[in-house]
Amino acid sequence: MWLKRSIVVFSIIASTAFISVDPSSSTIRMPYQQAGLSKKQAAAHLLNRFSFGIQPGQIEEVVKMGLENWLQQQLEASLPDTELDKRLAGFDALKMSNEAIVNHYLTPVQIIRLGMQLKIIRNDSINNGDREKYRQELAKVINASGVKPIQELHRQLVNQKVLRAVYSHNQLKEVLTDFWFNHFNVSLTKGQSQQYVMSYERDAIRPHVFGNFKDMLLATAKHPAMLEYLDNALSVSNDNERARRQQNNAVFRAARERAEARLNDTSMPGNALLQQAVAARRTQGLNENYAREVMELHTMGVDGGYTQKDVTEVARALTGWSVRPMFTNGQAMRFFENLNQEQLKRRGLMIDGDFLFRGDKHDESEKIILGKKYRGTDGYEEGVAVLNTLASHTSTAKFIATKLAIRFVSDEPSETLVKVLTNTYQQTNGNIKAMIIAMVNHPDFWSKNALREKIKSPFEFAISALRATRAQVLQPFQVFNWCSKMGQRIYYYQAPTGFPDRANFWINSGALLNRMNFGLALATQKIPGIRVNLLALNNNHEPESADEALRAFSKILLPERDHEENIKRLTAMVRDANVEQKIAEAAAKNKLQQMEDDLGEDSRMQGTGDKDGPRNSITSMGQVVGIIIGSPEFQRK
Repeated sequence: MWLKRSIVVFSIIASTAFISVDPSSSTIRMPYQQAGLSKKQAAAHLLNRFSFGIQPGQIEEVVKMGLENWLQQQLEASLPDTELDKRLAGFDALKMSNEAIVNHYLTPVQIIRLGMQLKIIRNDSINNGDREKYRQELAKVINASGVKPIQELHRQLVNQKVLRAVYSHNQLKEVLTDFWFNHFNVSLTKGQSQQYVMSYERDAIRPHVFGNFKDMLLATAKHPAMLEYLDNALSVSNDNERARRQQNNAVFRAARERAEARLNDTSMPGNALLQQAVAARRTQGLNENYAREVMELHTMGVDGGYTQKDVTEVARALTGWSVRPMFTNGQAMRFFENLNQEQLKRRGLMIDGDFLFRGDKHDESEKIILGKKYRGTDGYEEGVAVLNTLASHTSTAKFIATKLAIRFVSDEPSETLVKVLTNTYQQTNGNIKAMIIAMVNHPDFWSKNALREKIKSPFEFAISALRATRAQVLQPFQVFNWCSKMGQRIYYYQAPTGFPDRANFWINSGALLNRMNFGLALATQKIPGIRVNLLALNNNHEPESADEALRAFSKILLPERDHEENIKRLTAMVRDANVEQKIAEAAAKNKLQQMEDDLGEDSRMQGTGDKDGPRNSITSMGQVVGIIIGSPEFQRK
């Protein structure tokens, strides 16, 4: 009988293996009943994986709507976000172009340079050794010119992410934006790219999270943030006939000599600040940073079947991909503004938004990449073709399928699930929406082994706590500060790998203590600009004891869980009036054993008394809620 069923199943799979799938026609089927889950349990699981945390009453709403309908609604991502929009209205950088941003939100060096140009400060007045004087000079330029420091842009970037995660009704879109930004990671730690990160998430990531992977790959590759972060803007080749002609042209040569003479004139204000940048530009050549990462991290994976020769060839295919000059009144910008389309074409230049293709710096020799030949004379289109080849490769399909499965299903996803997602990628040309549907249609997504198997990252943990308590977030940057304490400084992960998605990266004794401290600080109103109303959360009923509070708020904060074991673990802690102090001391020592020792014997002795004993032996309601939030069970999703 088993063999017969297997043959039937194999026949069905074989007959559909090469059929192109229209993602819009994919039917959502959720086999949660086969896993023995109730509809409420399935709704909780769906919300845990496809949102930043469950809000009180949300499970019932999803059940009433229908799980399939809820997911379809999330995939459309068209729910109005009126409250969120109001909170984001004051963030001017969200609506600004890159050109506007780079001329308005300036780094300290740019502010000093502007001050010298406007004659607000003197060149000889700058002294980095005198930090106070340096800050005064910066403030003088900012006040006189109306520009803002780059830190304000960073703050807006962080704040909008926190607010979207907490308040957006289109939760899956926010979760996927977080996932794909992490996949195509750029960091604020790289000075050359930091001004572009706001628009990078907005324009290169967010619009494509439900679309085709290849479109997002191209959008990220052409964006100034990625071009600068992985140095592809510096990758050029002189193996180019047009470049040789320009080098030998008398007019170009004379102009170059005049520019160099001007630069070397130390009497001209600001020249010292420019010389380093120009020197860097003179050392341009083939740069393999982006080519290596686009193959290893963005598409095919470490074991994708490519060679170092392929990496070099991809780098050559992407030479000349650069960033359009954007500084107002800059020499380079004036040069491009004075050229019409025909003149740009004649010089081998192409501008597409903020992307600049320099045909005079493109490697025009033949290339062979993954066994496929490229003639080298197709310019910009050659790079596009190479990226499309990488996006459609079998190794890419498997790599992206695996990453999605790790993020949304299990730290160790089954080969069966990965194969299904890989096939879906190939059949739909890398359609992300279709892969999400295939994921929820697979039994592995609903397996009891997958339930609450994933551990929240610090950002997921903090946001889920805010959503679970219906917190009012008036100062979202406070969340960033706490996430940093817990090991996740969002937007500042320097390595191009992005933050890991597996539990062992996040869970250690220090991290758990910091999470417990966050829960206590949140619930006891000790985080500035973040407010919770615990009484309202409990229908304005104040529990009469710590034990009662533990049971009441466990049901609210940990819906559709088996609470008994968790309550047993937490009872001793909630009965300890000094628990907050002990946790803080243990966190300071960064030793989990210290907390266990401090809370062990003494707490157990307290627990043997009458639960309705003196009020001073009972912790506050806020402490109880904080302990629940900091508990191991709340860390799981």
